[in-house]
Amino acid sequence: MSLVRTSLLNAIAVGVRMLTMLGLSKLLAVYVGPAGYAVIGQFQNAVTMILSFASGAINTGVTKYTAQYHEDTAMQHRLWRTAGLISFCTAITASVLIAVFNRPLALAVLKDAGLGSVFLWLAACLSLFVLNTLLLAILNGKKAVSSYVTANIATSIVTLLATWALASAWGLYGALVALAINQSVVAFVTLALCLRSGWFNLSMLFGKLDPGIARQLAAFALMAIVTAVAVPLSQLLIRNHLVHDFGWDAAGYWQAVTRISDMYLMLITTTLTVYYLPRLSEIKDGAELKKEIRRVYRFVLPITVLGAASVYLLRNWVIQLVFTADFAPMLDLLAWQLTGDVIKIGSWVLGFVMLGRAMTKEYIITELVFSLSLVLLTYWLTPMFGLKGSVLAFALNYLLYWICIAAILHKTDYQ
Repeated sequence: MSLVRTSLLNAIAVGVRMLTMLGLSKLLAVYVGPAGYAVIGQFQNAVTMILSFASGAINTGVTKYTAQYHEDTAMQHRLWRTAGLISFCTAITASVLIAVFNRPLALAVLKDAGLGSVFLWLAACLSLFVLNTLLLAILNGKKAVSSYVTANIATSIVTLLATWALASAWGLYGALVALAINQSVVAFVTLALCLRSGWFNLSMLFGKLDPGIARQLAAFALMAIVTAVAVPLSQLLIRNHLVHDFGWDAAGYWQAVTRISDMYLMLITTTLTVYYLPRLSEIKDGAELKKEIRRVYRFVLPITVLGAASVYLLRNWVIQLVFTADFAPMLDLLAWQLTGDVIKIGSWVLGFVMLGRAMTKEYIITELVFSLSLVLLTYWLTPMFGLKGSVLAFALNYLLYWICIAAILHKTDYQ
């Protein structure tokens, strides 16, 4: 499927997700305020880390090898059986551990042991979370874009409705519970889409583990675990630093500018995941890879620049639409955040090459180094520039990352 057609189909899901994210951001702004926004950011980072461990951290590998074995149905089925066994064993283990340690987790992440029951909800729903992410990885690898789009639309709608119902009833606690359960509902929708495809049935996720495939997935598991820990952990550390130095409201402003970035960059980031990653797995020749990278750059960078410029020009209206007047101080952070967004997308186009071509050592080292450098730059710049130092650190860190990845790929001659 072509980049343009994939982007058009993906734009449908992105449009729905943007509308639901707008509604969700407004709901959270009204019901929990800037401080609550920061707490929700903490929980989302924790869920990201937990879900990666609970799924065995193999979903990127499932997407890659499902695409790579597109002409070998038997290998695809062996892949899915192995992935299913790994995922469900790790999901059950993670659920038990979360249930046992729910109060310490709540104290460490949310600074309130009384919110431990939120983690009990997460433990109860975790197996369905894992099923949903595994099925989405399979759909992505099969390039079943319409089904993938439908599943993402369902996720957006369920998240909005669950958050509206629970946050309006129980405030911050209800919003956290909604985040803990939303994908468990969507898992049934994604399963139905897979079953309707004609090439899938549920029994394909169960059976004997293939040691060879398990070893292949292990390389991606290592990369995924590093990403799932390093990136959210760096955000947790930064948020804790901002709370300590500037308070929960200030951390909420930082979380809010990040949310704006997530919204307007959604088309780009999801297109890279849906089209670019499987495409990288298919390319065997270095010259063809360079050509594909240039083509993606010509597509994504102008759109990113246009999106960032539009958000900045409409910044006052955007704040009023998405948040409330309580979030007005975040305007001071927006210019450098948007600059960093453009740099980030530029670096990701090259970063995806390491992921898609299983450059395990290089990927792990750069993820660890630049997650750490982001934290250190934030600690260094915020005393000098105040809260704005956090977004200056974001832009500078991605610039250094882009230069580093370009140098690595040039050294390997894109092989």
